[in-house]
Amino acid sequence: MASDLAFTVFRFAYLFLLWAVVLGAIWVLQRDIFGTVVTPRGKVRERRDVQKQKRASRRLAKHQPTMTKLLITSGPLIGTSIELVNNEVVIGRSPASTLVLDDSYASSRHARIFKDGDYWFIEDLGSTNGTYVDDERISGVQPFAVNQILRIGQSTFELVNQ
Repeated sequence: MASDLAFTVFRFAYLFLLWAVVLGAIWVLQRDIFGTVVTPRGKVRERRDVQKQKRASRRLAKHQPTMTKLLITSGPLIGTSIELVNNEVVIGRSPASTLVLDDSYASSRHARIFKDGDYWFIEDLGSTNGTYVDDERISGVQPFAVNQILRIGQSTFELVNQ
């Protein structure tokens, strides 16, 4: 009788252990898939957008020297810099891009940096995972100035003077 009781206890302990492993695996997958930061919506978001536009217009109002390099500050290509001699740099996974990123979070044509007059602008090209400037997702065209941090996938970029 004692052996039957011990055997039953061991069976329940084994079953409990199996369920703990399965639920742990599901928890890890859920955190991996849904672990993104959700940006606030509504009036708070609108106020942030207005404040961001005011800051960008103030930055553009000051005399901004011509930027000549795009420096990769983190990611697989850290330390790489690209001279911005052309008026346009396309960033993405496609071999046809000016800057090719080997990153599964980047689209084939993810974003474009271009010059209009004396100022640089960044444009998201309809990417799936988004383009972030100073940790805020952009849509469309936005001014891109010195000391702003651009994030595409696992890489971050910054405009620097030569």
